[in-house]
Amino acid sequence: MTTVLKLGGSVVTDKEAVEQVDTGRLERAADAVGAVHGRDRSEGDGTTPEPAELVVVHGGGSFGHPSAERYGVTTSDGTHDDSAVRDIHGAMRDLNRAVVDTLADAGVPAVQVAPFSTGYRVGGEFQQPAGAVAALLAEGFVPVLHGDVVATAGQGVTVVSGDELVTELAEGLDADRVGLCSDVPGVLDRDGAVIERIQAFDDVADVLGESAATDVTGGMAAKVRTLLDLGTPASVFDLDGLDAFLAGESPGTLVAGSYFSYGGE
Repeated sequence: MTTVLKLGGSVVTDKEAVEQVDTGRLERAADAVGAVHGRDRSEGDGTTPEPAELVVVHGGGSFGHPSAERYGVTTSDGTHDDSAVRDIHGAMRDLNRAVVDTLADAGVPAVQVAPFSTGYRVGGEFQQPAGAVAALLAEGFVPVLHGDVVATAGQGVTVVSGDELVTELAEGLDADRVGLCSDVPGVLDRDGAVIERIQAFDDVADVLGESAATDVTGGMAAKVRTLLDLGTPASVFDLDGLDAFLAGESPGTLVAGSYFSYGGE
């Protein structure tokens, strides 16, 4: 069983500040992950179960997005400015270290994997070779990736979003489940109620808006479009739903095309 979990920028950072980690929320998320994927987790009889494979991806929040916006770099608009590369990647590297360290403190065998060094974009399509991540999983590690800048043919570098990473990893690793943990309990309708399942983008296009804070990667609409392209069940939920997701449940909104059945449907 392989799970790809994204911790959104709104979970790991204070998106209203600049380069500010939300320590309380990050620690809460790390504790939830550690309870299931920690090094010391064992069965009641004292034996250690075969751990499920987990890949964590985190968003940029108040670290990557302001820097990318300052230089005008997005998922489609690139730059050859080396200062921009250093600043954007450097901000994300700092955030990644905070996330990895917090997961490690919770007992998770977390290790850093930088998309800037492993991924690239050609013809507008992002590629994240899954081989290195798969090798780390096989050795019992929890790889932790993040939104970043990546080399892009003809454009210098562009931004790769956490959602693009989730898609590439889910497909490349043949993941069984995907989870997106954000600051909302799911995809919401006009009345603020959670939409239990989304099978086609047209069904929810009129209720999906953009993120209120600076986000160069597209907000909830882009997330839903990306997840619908997967042949993998994907759940969108908030921190209150993280324990349930890690326990194998499907909290919040299930995003899965009509061709895919889940949970006996």
